Amino acid sequence: MVDYYAKRAAEHDRIYALPERQNDVRRLQQFCQTRFAGLEVLEISCGTGYWTQFIASSARSIVATDINEEVLAIARGRQSEGAQVEFSRADSYELPDLSRPFAAGFAGFWWSHVPKRRLDAFLAGFHRRLVPGALVAFIDNRYVPGSSTPISRTDESGDSFQLRKLGDGSVHEVLKNFPAPEELKAAIDYRATSVEITLLDYYWILTYRAK
Repeated sequence: MVDYYAKRAAEHDRIYALPERQNDVRRLQQFCQTRFAGLEVLEISCGTGYWTQFIASSARSIVATDINEEVLAIARGRQSEGAQVEFSRADSYELPDLSRPFAAGFAGFWWSHVPKRRLDAFLAGFHRRLVPGALVAFIDNRYVPGSSTPISRTDESGDSFQLRKLGDGSVHEVLKNFPAPEELKAAIDYRATSVEITLLDYYWILTYRAK
């Protein structure tokens, strides 16, 4: 997975340009621009910083992390001058002490890549970097036949996989889960209050308050 996203860095944002997804993408952009206003935000697995730039338009500050230097280089280069954004290399499964707890946490298109057996531990580690009552938001893909990359297999743990081809011709097997709303609720049930799930045509939005 790490190697795949390093190689895909330059191609990463093309998915957001698909014509049929533009209405949904604009809604996600607006969500990121408005929901974190005035907050100190921790963004994990920030990738190329595509969503970081929209959060930065209203957030008090952002610390954005990713494990890949290749995508962080792109992320640093796309932020507006004066934006209160700090980028840091970090593993989303083993987040370091970032010097302070945060009032909000965000991850875009990361939940779907977390193996089901690691989801609870991942959420526990993420929440440890947030203050009680912090706003938490995840956005990710819904599976849409004819638009989404087909699922190539599902393993014994229930994790699904796709075969993805990059511009250089290489093919990579990528873990990609598509949780139903009830699965999202079950995963955060004892960790969250004020849970809201919004289903768009191609994406979903999960927001809640961390306990």
